[in-house]
Amino acid sequence: MKPAAFDYVVPRTVPEAVAALGDAGRKAQVLAGGQSLILEMHLQRIRPELVVDINRIAGLDRLSVEGDTLRVGALVRHSVFESAQSAPGPLGALFARAVVNIAHPPIRSRGTMVGSFAWAHPASEWCAIGTALDADIEVHGLEGKRVVAARDYFHGPYRTARRPQELITAVRFPLLGDDTGVGFIEHRRTHFCFAQVAVAAALTVRDGVIGEARIGLVNCADRPLRAGAAERALIGVEVGAPVDGHRLPDGHPFAHAGRIAATQDAAPLAEPFADVEYKRHAIAVLVGRTLCQAANDQRSRLAQPKGDHK
Repeated sequence: MKPAAFDYVVPRTVPEAVAALGDAGRKAQVLAGGQSLILEMHLQRIRPELVVDINRIAGLDRLSVEGDTLRVGALVRHSVFESAQSAPGPLGALFARAVVNIAHPPIRSRGTMVGSFAWAHPASEWCAIGTALDADIEVHGLEGKRVVAARDYFHGPYRTARRPQELITAVRFPLLGDDTGVGFIEHRRTHFCFAQVAVAAALTVRDGVIGEARIGLVNCADRPLRAGAAERALIGVEVGAPVDGHRLPDGHPFAHAGRIAATQDAAPLAEPFADVEYKRHAIAVLVGRTLCQAANDQRSRLAQPKGDHK
């Protein structure tokens, strides 16, 4: 199939893009990487009257550290995050572990992180990481800029707090300290499938005790989730000796947190090859394994000379 006819504009500034999106009475879509949009247009599931191509707007491809925050511009491609050096400390390591699960290299070279936030697919790795880390989404509209917290941004599959006339210009992530370990594990049927379940974790450990836990769940509801009940169960827990996540004892705190995430935090939806019971089991297992990975990552950071973390 071919897309339905549409008009096409290439603004050079954010105000020009916003003005185009605000053109009264027209259905408009923003083109950045286009890895989801173009397919949907070819299938005519989306029929925009206007496509606003933001690829010529200077500055939107910028990745910058601003104080204790990493600001990711709307045109920063997925492939940038394949290097753990894309962001300082554990945040860069978390991104590098997650990004290899996104499609394949040609897609990662064109698709954008911010585009994932605009699309809001429940199986998006970036959206779950943003929710777990309390990221902020910058949107520009005819009335100016506003900032939406990730916890308030996602309303369901493909539905967000962004208004049709607004443009997402950046997502801001808090940097993670060197006392934080990170993990990311994904389960899917084949390399080219969306995640059936994936988990992101960040554990802040001081003197062997968990002071803060952040757990993001991918495709475990109709939107990205933060596993708050599982996180609370981990506060004040001693991480103990290293343990293999594939041989996690049932009584281990990480296994317990996994069961809480699966039964109290998640609201999985059945899909082909993965009914609700299967997904709850997968959530429990993957949360436990990802927490083990994060704890082991934190230990390795402590063992390295200061300033030499990879």
